[in-house]
Amino acid sequence: MNPVIRVHDLKMAYRDQPVLRGVDLSVGPGQILGYLGPNGAGKTTTVRILAGMLEGFTGEVEVCGHDVARDPLAVKRHIGFVPEQAALYDQLTPLEFLDLVAALHELDARATRSKATDLLETLGLEPGELRRRLETYSKGMRQKVLLVAGLVHDPQVLFLDEPLSGLDANTALIVKEILHALRDRGKTVFYCSHVLDVVERTCDRIVILADGRIVADGTFEDLQAQQTGRSLERIFTELTSEGQQTALAARFDARLRSP
Repeated sequence: MNPVIRVHDLKMAYRDQPVLRGVDLSVGPGQILGYLGPNGAGKTTTVRILAGMLEGFTGEVEVCGHDVARDPLAVKRHIGFVPEQAALYDQLTPLEFLDLVAALHELDARATRSKATDLLETLGLEPGELRRRLETYSKGMRQKVLLVAGLVHDPQVLFLDEPLSGLDANTALIVKEILHALRDRGKTVFYCSHVLDVVERTCDRIVILADGRIVADGTFEDLQAQQTGRSLERIFTELTSEGQQTALAARFDARLRSP
């Protein structure tokens, strides 16, 4: 089966500072991939490259059979992207914003308006709230709109960058079940997060990035077997060379207690 995402020797630097140092990755259909790494490891850079939003990288990157560097627009027709934060048109209502998304994807306006209304209400937004401008929305409410915007065209690949940020517990559970339903329909979900317990329970496969390189790739059970049955938190800590948290916490606490 051909991979939906194929990356070979991906490198990226900002002002001569390397961020990605040769990433190789292949992801097939019907899979939820958890993409982990400490801040600055290159997670968001990877996602933005795959989504056709960043230039200046080297290496081979294909999504749904399309070369991201040569034809990013073709890639965008097949994907959905849900960022942790995004600039919305605050003077619009959520439905007006989703009308714009529908037009960009050349979807039927009336059918998409009906679908968007149902999707937003399923995520807990009341009919009266759908008539309010986005500038009045909380972070969690805005995140629901972003989720629907990323899914309304039923993409083959969904890129998520901290998708549960700001969501209440009930909506977060609904989103996790939605991701499983997408996987069961053969969709590919690229889930970028730092919330380790959510990744452990939601993702079929886990990739850990450290200093711009992949340092682990497998199911949670695979990683446990390689790391003598440890928790994902402990595995992540050791593989990303971030094992000094206890010492730093003690130092912080000692300074708090000092005059």
